Amino acid sequence: MDPLRCLTAESGFFTRQEALNAGCSERQIARARASGVWVRFRRGCYAFADEWAQLDEVARHRVRCNAVLRSLGDAVVLSHVSGVIRHDIDVWGLRLDRVHVTRVDGGPGRVEGDVVHHEGLVTDQDVVDVEGQRVLRAERCVLEAGSRASNEKALCLMESGLRQAKFDRDALESQFALMAHWPFAQHLHIPVRLADPRSESVGESRGNWWFWALGIPAPELQFEIRDHSGRVLGIADWWWEKYGLLGEFDGRVKYGRLLKPGQEPGDVVFEEKVREDLLRETTGAKMLRLTWNDYREPRRILARFNRLAGRAG
Repeated sequence: MDPLRCLTAESGFFTRQEALNAGCSERQIARARASGVWVRFRRGCYAFADEWAQLDEVARHRVRCNAVLRSLGDAVVLSHVSGVIRHDIDVWGLRLDRVHVTRVDGGPGRVEGDVVHHEGLVTDQDVVDVEGQRVLRAERCVLEAGSRASNEKALCLMESGLRQAKFDRDALESQFALMAHWPFAQHLHIPVRLADPRSESVGESRGNWWFWALGIPAPELQFEIRDHSGRVLGIADWWWEKYGLLGEFDGRVKYGRLLKPGQEPGDVVFEEKVREDLLRETTGAKMLRLTWNDYREPRRILARFNRLAGRAG
């Protein structure tokens, strides 16, 4: 097997020096890059173009993190959005063009090429090992990444971490208490208060944010609908008992996740329609169904909620 392919199988990249050690000449390196067989994603670091093309934005960021940590060593730990990704927490709407690290060697904060170096107090308890890489604790990464983002994006980060049990509410609140007066962090008191581990997707977290921002009463999350014998017929994302209104978020990822062997997306859509009809018939409730497009014009969500709930706008 190509020794460079062995390296990319492990870390996603190889260095110029590793290519030379594997027997490549300077001319061969230049030719591989010029022909598009190799991709240089940062100075001295390469990936095979066919492998790189198969990676999404998050996976490419992981490879960049691997390369940066190889270069900087123990002087830094992954933090902010890079730490969030290293902890396998969902990211939505955050920029991934630069790797974020926090200095633990007393070095200055700065932006240097594709790396943002942060300064900050870091104790031994703040650092954890994730598959051999040093990373700030998940709750701190989420809060620091969220501090430079909107409250909607911050809530999505927090709820993703909670539902994956990367931290619990106590840990999140305790970490925020330490950071509440840090630069850029003050606004996070709202998403910290709202964050709920029962949200099962970014789409649901965005809905939770807009319900709060639009003044829509907070729903009960993951509401179980049962028949007369107590058997669970289904679980709705949101339930407003006062208004007799169920809510569901629909996203393409959701349908893909529900696919069974041999099923087509259309089959799942049909099954979901049958399921929705059953839930509405059992409860006598109306249904508010949201998609990604609805979040582009949130005022329409409010108008639809008010209409379905029989509430004055």
